[in-house]
Amino acid sequence: MRAVVQRVSRCRVESMGSVRAEVDVGLLVYLGVAADDQQRDIDYVADKIVHLRIFEDQDRKMNRDVLQTGGSVVVVSQFTLYGDTRKGRRPSYNRAAGAVEAERIYRALIERLAGYGVDVGSGVFQAHMDVVSVNDGPVTILVDSRKEF
Repeated sequence: MRAVVQRVSRCRVESMGSVRAEVDVGLLVYLGVAADDQQRDIDYVADKIVHLRIFEDQDRKMNRDVLQTGGSVVVVSQFTLYGDTRKGRRPSYNRAAGAVEAERIYRALIERLAGYGVDVGSGVFQAHMDVVSVNDGPVTILVDSRKEF
């Protein structure tokens, strides 16, 4: 499982003509699910997301997590995080999970995040979305449950 985690001061996800998720301070998470992801991947990535100390404390040091700031999390499915560009010019998505399994794991991750007590919004799985965000910092962190990067 791969996640691109961005610290945002604003974020809005629109799909099919309506706003699906909107937050002020918090995290925007683009989530890619691999074909062989399991519960341990969900647990690892969820724990990393909620406990990443990427928010500033009173000394302007990145020392607080999203729980400590009272921020929210928006999760957007992003199978293209498993795009392999090593051969040719068209990415291969062979390592990405199929739609049914990816949606199950995507929803399980959202539930796991909510279980930590954080407010979680989400995009629409397998739909075209417009994601508007203000990356605060900018701060962007890559999380990979297999620790490939």
